[in-house]
Amino acid sequence: MVNSKVKTEIINIGDEILIGQIVNTNAAWMADQLNLNGFSVVHMATIADTKEAIIQALRQASVRADVVLLTGGLGPTKDDITKQTLAEYFGTNLITHKKILQEVKDFFASRGQSLTPTNRRQADIPANCIPLSNPYGTAPGMWFEERGKIYASMPGVPIEMKNLLSREIIPRLREKYQTEHLVHQTIMTHGLGESHLSDNIREWEEQLPNHIKLAYLPRPGIVRLRLSAVGNDKTKLKQEINQAIHDLQAYIPDLIYGYDDITLEEVTGQLLSRQKKTVATAESCTGGAIAARITRIPGSSAYFRGSVVAYANDVKEKQLGVPPSSLKNHGAVSQPVVEAMAEGVRNRFKTDYALATSGIAGPEGGTKEKPVGMVWIAVSSGAQTVAREFHFGNNRERNTELSVLSALNMLRKELIGD
Repeated sequence: MVNSKVKTEIINIGDEILIGQIVNTNAAWMADQLNLNGFSVVHMATIADTKEAIIQALRQASVRADVVLLTGGLGPTKDDITKQTLAEYFGTNLITHKKILQEVKDFFASRGQSLTPTNRRQADIPANCIPLSNPYGTAPGMWFEERGKIYASMPGVPIEMKNLLSREIIPRLREKYQTEHLVHQTIMTHGLGESHLSDNIREWEEQLPNHIKLAYLPRPGIVRLRLSAVGNDKTKLKQEINQAIHDLQAYIPDLIYGYDDITLEEVTGQLLSRQKKTVATAESCTGGAIAARITRIPGSSAYFRGSVVAYANDVKEKQLGVPPSSLKNHGAVSQPVVEAMAEGVRNRFKTDYALATSGIAGPEGGTKEKPVGMVWIAVSSGAQTVAREFHFGNNRERNTELSVLSALNMLRKELIGD
């Protein structure tokens, strides 16, 4: 059956979500994966872990959606009541499933633990469901078919939910429904905010075919441009998306740094690895945040040598060789000082490149001449040292994040010879 409008609803169960104890990241990830596979998410709900709330949510979802996906409430303790409620809703009782019981036993045995009576209850599932094995936990997924609709229940633990949705549920849905192809491509940009970026690419956006949609997905320092195309010919859709990206590069060649949610630290790390170059950092206002971001990438030890967090002026002088006269005449937040910091750490660690930051992160410490949010960033190589002045605003955390991204982007441009 070809159905391009399979309506899906996501129900997340958990009091801990409603009281703000945890952030509901499951819903966003599930919606993304469903859309990538051609399933339209028409509604999301977060509900309390009570029988009344679950039954009411299921009744309402059965009217709106063809597919209902639930997460949460599948633990072995008494406060997790999803299984019992599902059994009641679908007019059945709980039974001990032999295969699931053995999987639960094996799960604990592999960790050198014995099976307790409480954990044994994880193998008790509604009699009319299809159990879905969960290799990352003890709570199985459950698949129900009722009056032409699909209901699937998964644990709320992200790694368990993601495995079940990807490995079990979506393949089963794809077998039942032949959906239209949905092709996504995300373009990563840095350097312009959403509104200014929109102005720069308005002509390009207006030329997109009707079946290709553009979404702006901004976060501090980054704007993701997501192209989505829907149709029956997947190969043609990919070709059209690739052509649209090729055309976009003529409008903002200096702003695009990668695709598909790649990070700036990943991009710069790849460039350094390919060129067999090394880098070090000298950080004042960022307090080591650039070094932390770089070393978050596996294998970064091949190109990252180290960092000096030179917060105090005497550390800038003694550890990085910043001339006292530069500090006295220009102040710590200045082009001469940040350039000297970059050159000093590059010489100290004998690297090919170096990054340096010095600024006023806030919320205090600014002056009329040097307001909060003013940051100088420098990148130094054997050939040259380049510094830029930025003004980010009055939020300390945001200023740090934008400084890190801007520094990494300056290094990226230096590495590609911009």
